Amino acid sequence: MKLRTIFCGLTSGLLLGISSCSLDYEPLDTYSDVTEGITDNGTKIVFKDKAAVESHLTTLYNQMRDRQEHWYVDLLLIADSHSDNAYAGTTGAEVVPFENNSIEGSNSVLERDWNRYLEDIARANKLICNIDLVKDNSLTADERAQYKAEAEIFRAMIMFDMVRLWGDFPVITTVADDITSDNIEDVYSQYFPEQNTELEAYQQIEKDLLDAVKYAPDNTLSNKTLFTKSVARTLLAKIYAEKPLRDYTKVIQYCDEVKADGFDLVEDFSDLFGMNDANTDAKVRNTKEAILEAQFTPGAGNWCSWMFGRDLVNWNTNFTWAKWVTPSRDLINAFKKEGDEVRFKESVVYYDCSWSNYYPSDNYPFMYKCRSANSSIIKYRYADVLLLKAEALIMQDTPDLEAAAGIIDEIRKRAGLGKLPSSIRENKNSMIDALLKERRLELAFEGQRWFDLVRLDKVEEVMNAVYAKDSGRKAQVYAFDKNSYRLPIPQSVIDANDKIQQNPGY
Repeated sequence: MKLRTIFCGLTSGLLLGISSCSLDYEPLDTYSDVTEGITDNGTKIVFKDKAAVESHLTTLYNQMRDRQEHWYVDLLLIADSHSDNAYAGTTGAEVVPFENNSIEGSNSVLERDWNRYLEDIARANKLICNIDLVKDNSLTADERAQYKAEAEIFRAMIMFDMVRLWGDFPVITTVADDITSDNIEDVYSQYFPEQNTELEAYQQIEKDLLDAVKYAPDNTLSNKTLFTKSVARTLLAKIYAEKPLRDYTKVIQYCDEVKADGFDLVEDFSDLFGMNDANTDAKVRNTKEAILEAQFTPGAGNWCSWMFGRDLVNWNTNFTWAKWVTPSRDLINAFKKEGDEVRFKESVVYYDCSWSNYYPSDNYPFMYKCRSANSSIIKYRYADVLLLKAEALIMQDTPDLEAAAGIIDEIRKRAGLGKLPSSIRENKNSMIDALLKERRLELAFEGQRWFDLVRLDKVEEVMNAVYAKDSGRKAQVYAFDKNSYRLPIPQSVIDANDKIQQNPGY
């Protein structure tokens, strides 16, 4: 097979997820977007100096601001519309399957996400694999360790999203060699990698985070956009709660370490998602509760608000088409049944609109946690960590139900709700249900609900029942079963690489 034929078999996502290369290969002796030149012995110079490294690190951070489509917009569709929190919102063929459980490997949303996640990993790998080769004495050993740690946290974040979506996927930690007609047999496997197991993926994430937590920057009260030690500790708490690495002692340990880093609940829930009185900017940024957030200052613009509702900075912009992730009747009823006005008014808002896919157009609910072009996107916040600790206290070998109930009470107090009754706090199964309900109401439209159901083996119980009690949902196509815990791998990926196997059930 000719080199060009082999090369063209790669999908664009896999190609970008591993490396960049040229079919017309010649030794490079000038700077380009691929390399900063070569040494006398032919070794590529990826970063010629400290400035080049810092520029690439900025590129990693910019993914949080400029490439939010896959890690935020699509993740909300999956986590909320594929759960009982929301409907798809639009009638588009790419989004409805998340609501009615008819997702297939041909789904364009999943294909986009797979490819972009691999692109993100490739960007991280470029820095991780090459920073120690930089010949610039102004780049100190401490700076090399810190920059690598930040890239490792970024890579761990991406892999954590991928493993929760797909389970087994290629865990890529290197940068592929340039492909030529002379070396095709040697580098072929770098471009068509094996599919690692879910456990191997979690082990790599764990390795990255344990290394990064030693060298990443400390939490900075005035800047929650950084990949800090606290972000690493948050992720460690989250991965140790998942089945492959499950260790509730470590969950509690890292939740406590996040607390020790200075995080706490804000007193006013509206500080997290609200706007200032003039609707010209976010109400508060860098709260003591935010662990990692992407910020969109006036003039920068956060187009995510277009996908979910109105932009309060520009009332009618991009409000002529149906929005994604429409709050479900089941979720709205859960807020009302609990008497939870505080969190409800920050999570759901009603507007007039020109469509009536799920509700009358003159009283249509929208998700409200991203409500303007200046809204921050909070990736991780302390309430999630605190409730994760409560989960560990309930699920550990010797449950401490009273301590867990105390944490849930703390969350409920901010929402203006009373303590859990003794009939609940004295029963483990009741406490699990209470925890899930609290996480649902506290973290609605923050990309958590589906993963909570998966983690606690509640998918079949919750999702196969919701269609009958929620009159607004589209009819269920397939029942949820043990295979539903993973999503289908994009068919285009499988077609390009015969080492990738489709998840069971698809």
